Amino acid sequence: MNIYVVEPGDDVDGISAKYGVPAGRVISDNQLIYPYDLAVGQALLIRDGMTAEAGREIRSNGYAYPFISPWVLEQTLPYLTELSVFSYGFTAEGGLVDPLLDDQWMIGTAFRFGTRPILTLTPLGADGTFDNRRISAVVRNETSRSRLIENLIRVMKEKGYQGLDIDFEYILAEDRDSFTEFVQVCADAMHREGYSLSVALAPKTSADQPGLLYEGKDYRAIGAAADSVLLMTYEWGYTYGPPMAVAPVDKVRQVVEYAVTEIPREKIDLGIPNYGYDWPLPFIRGTTRARTIGNVEAVRIAISYGASIQFDEVARSPWFYYTDDRGIRHEVWFEDVRSLQAKFDLVDEFTLRGVGYWQIMQLFRANWLLLAENFRIVKEISAER
Repeated sequence: MNIYVVEPGDDVDGISAKYGVPAGRVISDNQLIYPYDLAVGQALLIRDGMTAEAGREIRSNGYAYPFISPWVLEQTLPYLTELSVFSYGFTAEGGLVDPLLDDQWMIGTAFRFGTRPILTLTPLGADGTFDNRRISAVVRNETSRSRLIENLIRVMKEKGYQGLDIDFEYILAEDRDSFTEFVQVCADAMHREGYSLSVALAPKTSADQPGLLYEGKDYRAIGAAADSVLLMTYEWGYTYGPPMAVAPVDKVRQVVEYAVTEIPREKIDLGIPNYGYDWPLPFIRGTTRARTIGNVEAVRIAISYGASIQFDEVARSPWFYYTDDRGIRHEVWFEDVRSLQAKFDLVDEFTLRGVGYWQIMQLFRANWLLLAENFRIVKEISAER
């Protein structure tokens, strides 16, 4: 398998001839659309048909909403150990708030592909909003906490979920120890029922890192209680922030270097973004809002406007400028097979448990093919077909 970066004058037929591979494979693997135009600087995955030496085993997880396309889900599940359904919420009294759409079909589809369905719990209320005060109300109150755990186990048994993922953000600093205790109590309850417990962690680089994202998460204690953790190593570039890489590998490395000092490596999953952002320029803080785009969509934008894709060697991320039909200049950062390989290299270098994708709503086929080239994906349950 090779990665080829498009040069001026290249076309699909010439590239496929150079590597001795069918043009149709290049088109399909990279989700090219007729007439198969390319962008200068575009990174293409080239599968040569040779059998690669098997990499080490890892676990992979992907988050998805119940409105995911069934076709996209079926294309993705062969590469996932776990599917995290996003998401269930709760009330301050410990009641469980169901997703807006039915999730049962996702659970059944996951089982067909030998993928473990995971219930994701977030501080989403019945009003559809996230609120860290709701976290406080539950983690500080033993009655509410017990009621929530009972409701979770009941739903997991009824629907066939195989584990629980706790995805709480913006935990208040004063709730740090109460949240850790909540994780431990949840883990104990899940283990008694034969379920796993994972926790999503904001990307810290030190134990005393200031900020609402970080102060409520005790890496060492949570890592000891949970079966696995997801490092949320993305969103450096974000909707309301200045244009930059979503997951610059130099920043990601700093998080991993800290995490392995606090949490066993065999419990750590590296978070990977399956998306990019398109910022209108000039960037004005408090005013500019980036648009979330898929990685395949990003390349198609570059092709449509004749933009050349650049690659930042420090962030190990692709980006480009373009000017739209209204004369507005844009800056785009996204992921490609080069940036993904850099992240897979980190997983291998630090012998981490695996990877977790936020989110899998849009298919990026080259990512999954590259993942399977680097690693053997663990399947912990038998497929039901």
